[in-house]
Amino acid sequence: MFRSETEAIRFLCFAIVGGTGFLVDAGTLATLHHGAGIDPFLARIVSIALAAWTTWRLNRSLTFGASALSQSMEGLRYAVVAGVTAGLNYMLYAVAIMLWPELPPLAAAVGATLVAMVFSYAGYSRFVFAGSRSAVIGSPSSQSR
Repeated sequence: MFRSETEAIRFLCFAIVGGTGFLVDAGTLATLHHGAGIDPFLARIVSIALAAWTTWRLNRSLTFGASALSQSMEGLRYAVVAGVTAGLNYMLYAVAIMLWPELPPLAAAVGATLVAMVFSYAGYSRFVFAGSRSAVIGSPSSQSR
């Protein structure tokens, strides 16, 4: 599955960051939907956006290291991959909610997020952070770019 041991370790770090992002996503979703009474579809848009920003910063510093791109270009590329991934994630979430109305929104979010995770790793590692050295394994590139 992985081309090297380094990539396997990088994916593990990515999964840990993704878990953190999921906690941000789920916590925001629960707070907005159950705490503030916001529609679960709108609440999920906000929760995904906040989770994407969180994972960009963590993946940049902990998983992949900074890319050779400027932070603004890297952020734009990350946003493109995150947007496509969020679209996939949200579509799976919405379909699950529509097919099974009794399904708790959080359960739908878990399933959608796991499927989207594989897609996002490929996009981030090959498009956003291509050529960067792992922040965990190798010396990270300058974080100030």
